[in-house]
Amino acid sequence: MTVPANHSSRPHSRANRARLELALWFPLLCVLVAGCSGAPGEEAPTRAERRAGALVGGNRPGGAGHREPDLDAISLALRPVVGGLEAPLGVTHAGDGSGRLFVVEQGGTVRIVEDGRLEPDPWLDLRDETAPGGEQGLLGLAFHPDYAHNRRLFVNYTDLRGDTVVAEYRRTPSGGTAFERVLLTIDQPFANHNGGGLAFGPDGFLYIATGDGGGAGDPEDNGQALDTLLGKLLRIDVDAGGNASSYGIPPDNPFAGRAEARPEIWAYGLRNPWRFSFDQGRLWIADVGQEDLEEIDRAPARRGGINYGWDDMEATTCYEPDVGCRQEGRRLPLAEYSHDQGCSVTGGHVYRGRRYPDLSGAYIFGDYCSGTLWAVAAGGPRQQSPVELLDTDHLVSSFGVGEDAELYLTDISAGRLLQLTAE
Repeated sequence: MTVPANHSSRPHSRANRARLELALWFPLLCVLVAGCSGAPGEEAPTRAERRAGALVGGNRPGGAGHREPDLDAISLALRPVVGGLEAPLGVTHAGDGSGRLFVVEQGGTVRIVEDGRLEPDPWLDLRDETAPGGEQGLLGLAFHPDYAHNRRLFVNYTDLRGDTVVAEYRRTPSGGTAFERVLLTIDQPFANHNGGGLAFGPDGFLYIATGDGGGAGDPEDNGQALDTLLGKLLRIDVDAGGNASSYGIPPDNPFAGRAEARPEIWAYGLRNPWRFSFDQGRLWIADVGQEDLEEIDRAPARRGGINYGWDDMEATTCYEPDVGCRQEGRRLPLAEYSHDQGCSVTGGHVYRGRRYPDLSGAYIFGDYCSGTLWAVAAGGPRQQSPVELLDTDHLVSSFGVGEDAELYLTDISAGRLLQLTAE
């Protein structure tokens, strides 16, 4: 694997962006989502969803309550936690009371950070299962909500052929990690746009983000097709399944039982969702744009069947304006920004920690190319302009939360894990 020669550069032009797609071994560049008028209005989460959603990913509400943040007053800063990581692109926790952070490395390993120290040996080693490079490798990790008792964890990676694999592992009593089963595999027609995010929702089901299969402009039209798992957010029950399947289909999945549609699909019309998260009954998706726009989507977590528009739409615009596009039934993004400001969105989390009350209720995300960190108000209106919080030199590859709900980010080129703080 190679790293960018100049990771601190900020390419904003389309020409620079094209060079990045050829030169960077992990560009989150060619992606697109969309949303449009005609989509249903926002719904307030139920009491049960607020309670369950607040617990997902350790995202427990802090002492600041549920007030909306004053984004213009936030003074964001970054605190180095550890270096020495190799291509980190994910960070999460196990919910087991240990307080440890688990960092996903693209090469196929998961490393532990405990008490501000990086453990020297991998906690999980899948280097024999994947061939990293470009947008391939070990891409996602999620712990079962009851991991403290059942020791089950789930990974998303591209195998030696470049196809997507979602598999379950189990931590053994001796402290090792044993392969359990492959849940699903997805053929990938191209090497890019693999998605890779995994997270358990407030309903206890596993959600899986997939890209449209790659190639510029979704050449196979996967985003809008319901007979493929590409370009989707999937939802499966890892605690069910029979002889014919390694997982179950939640009965309220929107396309369950529908002919010519895959029952795993929860949402569609996605280009390359690079990180999604849950917060207090809401689902957040960042989808990387194709030509002009990057977008952030927000929806009620319990609402399935949402069409985010790709490849008809790029954020709020028609992808091919000369041809036009159908806008009815597409969900309008909550926020977007142009390629004058970056080129590849990295989705984040809503801050619910206790240490920095000024950040409470801010959904914080970034751009891989420009290093800029922005925020929108988690409970704010359905259309917002992102507020810039910090201009950095980092190649921001992912965000994650610790067990205490504090927020972290990874820099894939510098091999660093940093914590977000407020000055």
